[in-house]
Amino acid sequence: MVCGGFTCSKNALCSLNVVYILVGLLLIGVAAWGKEFGIVSSIHIIGGVIAVGFFLLLIAIVGLIGPCKDRRNCYTCGTMMLQHATEALKILGGVGLFFSFTEILGVWLAVRYRNQKDPRANPSAFL
Repeated sequence: MVCGGFTCSKNALCSLNVVYILVGLLLIGVAAWGKEFGIVSSIHIIGGVIAVGFFLLLIAIVGLIGPCKDRRNCYTCGTMMLQHATEALKILGGVGLFFSFTEILGVWLAVRYRNQKDPRANPSAFL
């Protein structure tokens, strides 16, 4: 199916809802952080930002649940996103392992370089 069809629109809306969940959590977290450290002293502003964050979080969660008429043939966005997240995490794990082994190679090369004698130094010197 070409992009622009139902599948593409559904995936785009799922992605947008995930972004809205993150923004909602960010709003709630920043408001609580601002109140805790005394950056914002007005309780009305803090309460308003937390209420907006909670409302956005609630709407995004309802959007991820989705209105599907036939439950037998319809997958919710949550299950589809978990499948894609599992695949992405496997790929990211492989990339992380690759770079960790290159880091170990870099440490080994750094140790070899550090332990080499300076060719310009006096050969009869002890260290």
